Amino acid sequence: MAHAHVLDGIRVLDFTQFIAGPACTRLMAEVGADVIKLEHAPGGDLCRVLPVIKDGRSGYFVQHNQGKRSVCLDMRTAEGKAIIRDLIAWADVVVENFSPGVIDRMGFGWADVRAINPSAIMCSISAFGQSGPLHQLVGFDYIAQAYAGVTSMIGEPDGPPPIVGMAIGDVGTAITALAAINGALFHRERSRGDGPGRGQHLDISLLDFYFHCHEINVEVHSLSGGTIEPHRTGSHHAMVAPIGIFRAKTGYLVLVALGDQWSRVCRAMGREDLIKDPRFVDGPARMTNQAELIQLIEGWLGSLDSDEAGIEALQAERVPCAPVLSVADAMRHPHLIERGTVRQIDDRGVGPMAITGNPLRYSDFPDTLGLTAPFLGEHNEAVLEGELGMSAADVAQLQASGVLHAERR
Repeated sequence: MAHAHVLDGIRVLDFTQFIAGPACTRLMAEVGADVIKLEHAPGGDLCRVLPVIKDGRSGYFVQHNQGKRSVCLDMRTAEGKAIIRDLIAWADVVVENFSPGVIDRMGFGWADVRAINPSAIMCSISAFGQSGPLHQLVGFDYIAQAYAGVTSMIGEPDGPPPIVGMAIGDVGTAITALAAINGALFHRERSRGDGPGRGQHLDISLLDFYFHCHEINVEVHSLSGGTIEPHRTGSHHAMVAPIGIFRAKTGYLVLVALGDQWSRVCRAMGREDLIKDPRFVDGPARMTNQAELIQLIEGWLGSLDSDEAGIEALQAERVPCAPVLSVADAMRHPHLIERGTVRQIDDRGVGPMAITGNPLRYSDFPDTLGLTAPFLGEHNEAVLEGELGMSAADVAQLQASGVLHAERR
């Protein structure tokens, strides 16, 4: 049987809002899953009011909710709860990113989900996880980042750590959640035997993801017996040189030179005499003389006709380097455009806009699915009648009583 994509046929019930949860379920929709987004009446996902708003529709919501079907209902009513229980029975995967304990108080925690659908996989995404001394705290990306020791590593050593201008933790945690879900789906298939397969609960946290991002800090602090205290070092790496951000003639570029790549930097600069210079002959020497090394490289970059000339010279020697592009520059870059990393869509509400593309690439499924973000409650009838077998009259009664809600278009 032909499949539209790798998760074609997988049914997802999505309780999520903001970014970490919606980014996970968006990726599932991008690779073929049928995602039903549950939204609480009357306003739905709080992201529906985040900028830019055009003709009453949020571009923020559009980006993070491609390919989902929206069911908007009052989750506090008996009728609403009954619909949710039926949807849990329908689902292969249930994803939520409320603060720990909220989904349980709603009556749809893991014990409830397992009782309704033993083969369902439930993924709970939160800032601090479902256990531990911090688990009851309210948290977002920047909060988990600070607790993970990541924020302390960003910025100049003599200044305050800055806010990172993107949702690295949210999106990274979303991809972590997707990896866990896919593993759990695989395990469920292997556990089928004579039954439907075993579901399980996944506890995915931003804090766990962020702490996992330390590439060197944790091990050097541990193995040094605490004598090495990782700290922010501004634009350059704390332990390897040259790695960092270098001032060029008009802008900045990133340069990474490991091992024999230092000799390539020297050749690009026309300074092969530096290869055996005692100040730079090996990694420890280059770190000892890092300030002088930075000055040499920046002096060479500043002497060139353009920043592009420096990049061309370095790339000719196969030195990893890149210009520091603005968001606007990146959105215009032909490489990002050709690969669909920057995706152009024509949304039914806001019209033409650019969004982030799908980072998951499959040779058997090279094309995108042409998805669109839902209007609030757009799929009430289709889901309740088509998936749950309710009559049109029953659905109309739920709408009339206010259990179901849909925005007017």
